[in-house]
Amino acid sequence: MIRVSAVIRALNEEANIGRLLHGLDSQTRKPDELILVDSGSTDRTVEIARAEGCKIVSIAPHEFTFGRALNRGCEAATGDALLIVSAHVYPLNDGYLEHLVKPLDNPDVAIAYGRQVGDHRTKYSESRVMIKWFPTNSIWDQGHPFSNNANALVRRGVWERLRYREELTGLEDLDFAKRAMEGGARVAYVAEAPVVHVHEESWEVVQNRYRREAVAYKNIYPDTRMTRGQAATLAVTNILSDYWHAAHERKLEPKNYLDIVRFRFAQFRGAYLGFSAERAPDVDLLRRFYYPPQWVGGGHQQIPGREIDYSSFQPGGPAS
Repeated sequence: MIRVSAVIRALNEEANIGRLLHGLDSQTRKPDELILVDSGSTDRTVEIARAEGCKIVSIAPHEFTFGRALNRGCEAATGDALLIVSAHVYPLNDGYLEHLVKPLDNPDVAIAYGRQVGDHRTKYSESRVMIKWFPTNSIWDQGHPFSNNANALVRRGVWERLRYREELTGLEDLDFAKRAMEGGARVAYVAEAPVVHVHEESWEVVQNRYRREAVAYKNIYPDTRMTRGQAATLAVTNILSDYWHAAHERKLEPKNYLDIVRFRFAQFRGAYLGFSAERAPDVDLLRRFYYPPQWVGGGHQQIPGREIDYSSFQPGGPAS
C-alpha cells in the first residue's frame, strides 16, 4: 500500500481546519502523514493543527504563491502520494481517500482529483460552477488537464520531476496537469471522493479570484483572450442559466435574484480584467471554466461508504 501524505494549505482557518482533520481521521484508509502549510495565520489554525499531529511548515505572507506553498509542503512530505487539500474543505464519507487512491493503481495516472460540492453557505451560482466542473460520474482518463488542488492526489515522483510553477497567480494545478500529460501521464477524476468546499467570500474577493485565475490561464495558454463583449455575453448566459435552474429546483428566492447577478458579474468582470485583450478564446478548455453547465440538474450520486458525522463538531475546536 502506498503511503499518503496530506498537504494542507491554510491561512486563518480555525473555523474549518478541525472539521477537515476530523474527516481525515474518520477515513477507512487514513493519511499516513499530515502537513499544514501556514502562510501567516493570526488565529488558532496552527495550534489546532499541531494538537492533531500535523507537521507545521510556515511560509511568509510576502513569499506566498499557491505553487510555492505547495512545493514547500511537498518537500516536507515523505509519502509516495501527496493528498493536496484546502483547509476549508471536508470529506463527506469515510471511503473518500480509499476511492481517491484507486486510480494510482494504474502507473500512467499521475493525478487523481475528486468531486466538490457546496453546503448551505455556498452561493447558488457557485454551486452551478461546481456542477459544471465536478460531474457525478468518474472519468479515469479524462484527456484534458483540468484539475483542482482543493481536493487532489498527486504521485510524488511526478511532483519531484515537474514541481509546481511558483510564479503563477493561480491554476498551478492546471499547469501541472498540462505538463504531466505532455509527458504521457494521465489525469483521473473520481466522483466517489467528494468534499464540501466552503467558500464564504465577498464579491470583491470573488472578482479577484477569477481575475488572478485568468491571468494565470493566459500565462499557461498565451494565445487565449477574452473580449469585453464575450465576457458580457457569458455573464448574461450564465445568469439566465442560473435563474432557470434555480426556478426548477425551487431555489429562486429573493436573496438569490441579486446574488446570482452579483456573482456572475464579479466572475466575468474578473475574468475580463485578467485576460484584458481583444481576441475571443481559442482554447477548448476555456469552456470548462466559463461556459454554463447544460440545462440539466446536478443529478444524484450514491456515494460509497459511511457518511461522516459532523453534528457535534464545534468550529475552532479540536478535530476529535
